[in-house]
Amino acid sequence: MRPLLILLLLSAAAVQAAPVEALKPMAFLAGHCWKGDLIEGKQSDEHCFQWIYDSQALRDVHTVHTPGKPDYVGETTYYYDSQAKEVAFLYIENLGGYSRGTVVPTATGFEFPATQYVGGGQALTYRVRWTLKGPDAYEAFSEMIIKDKWITQFKVVLKKQ
Repeated sequence: MRPLLILLLLSAAAVQAAPVEALKPMAFLAGHCWKGDLIEGKQSDEHCFQWIYDSQALRDVHTVHTPGKPDYVGETTYYYDSQAKEVAFLYIENLGGYSRGTVVPTATGFEFPATQYVGGGQALTYRVRWTLKGPDAYEAFSEMIIKDKWITQFKVVLKKQ
């Protein structure tokens, strides 16, 4: 019975469709969790990626763990917007906030151009850059606008788990 189960699992993985062309630069993220420390190790930031909808979209389940507090959890779905001809995303989190935006591959990683996070009746403009740090890590750098000036929101290196 066990060999049959293993064979079925392997064959299911083998028929996984290739991702749409526009999402291929993000393919290295899929099937892995990536984790880094925030606030000098007092919080951990984890992103777990998997293909969904026959590789038409990439899901990122994002969890910030803070000892003694409930987890902050969000989910991003990356997809190819065929009308705009670009990779877009929708982010929704457990506090009721959301963001919509785009992702642009660069020579060193990915740029997330300025967009808005909306939550609690407020909007925050932010932008993000992911810079590859070898095959097993990337740095996420986020900035937000406060009083018409870009300031660092966070910077974290996430490592493949």
